[in-house]
Amino acid sequence: MTEPALLQVEEVIGRFSAASNLTLLARAGGELVVYKPAAGTRPLWDFAPATLADREVLTYRVAEAMGLAIVPETRRGVGPLGPGAVQRFVEPDPEFDPLPLVTQADPTLWPVAVLDLVTNNADRKVGHVLREANSGQLRAIDHGLTFHPEPKLRTVLWGFAGRDLPVEMIGALANLDQVLAAGLCEEVAVALGPAAAHALNQRVRALRRRPRHPAPPRDRRPLPWPPY
Repeated sequence: MTEPALLQVEEVIGRFSAASNLTLLARAGGELVVYKPAAGTRPLWDFAPATLADREVLTYRVAEAMGLAIVPETRRGVGPLGPGAVQRFVEPDPEFDPLPLVTQADPTLWPVAVLDLVTNNADRKVGHVLREANSGQLRAIDHGLTFHPEPKLRTVLWGFAGRDLPVEMIGALANLDQVLAAGLCEEVAVALGPAAAHALNQRVRALRRRPRHPAPPRDRRPLPWPPY
């Protein structure tokens, strides 16, 4: 996998005020994008703020390697506030409420659940699942708290706990294993360190050996806060 060149953010249009870190609506290449400059990340005790943009980009690349078209294209970019993550803007369907899908562990959410297992997502909230207005396709956003080498999974998708992964998800893991070996794992190591890359490999291999969604942990908080 060859990563594209840095995307140039040309113009900042507005700000998403509800976001915990600085998140901007902008234009890049003439298209609307979500620009998250690394300089606008608040300090965290367990994630280095400067790495959150890399984690967003790597989650997209992992999803693509798995053949899961659920994360909007996300690239490293640079703009008026410096380097950061630049994601294609998704116009959300205002009529869509993800909560019923989440509470029922709807099968359409399996790609999101498995992506979170692989990336060790520490912040899967209800509001991070959208339906794109134009295509009607489900999209997953906000992946800055991923790839920690220690178990950090915090998700609202525990309704899948104990269920066997669908056959297509097992195939997606096999695809990812191949792409990791072909260079993506090294990319994770360069961006986030060898421990993060090793843990990613271990999670993928463990899921392939036992393709079942795990139960919620008992030694730490299993849900993000706030959950929505």
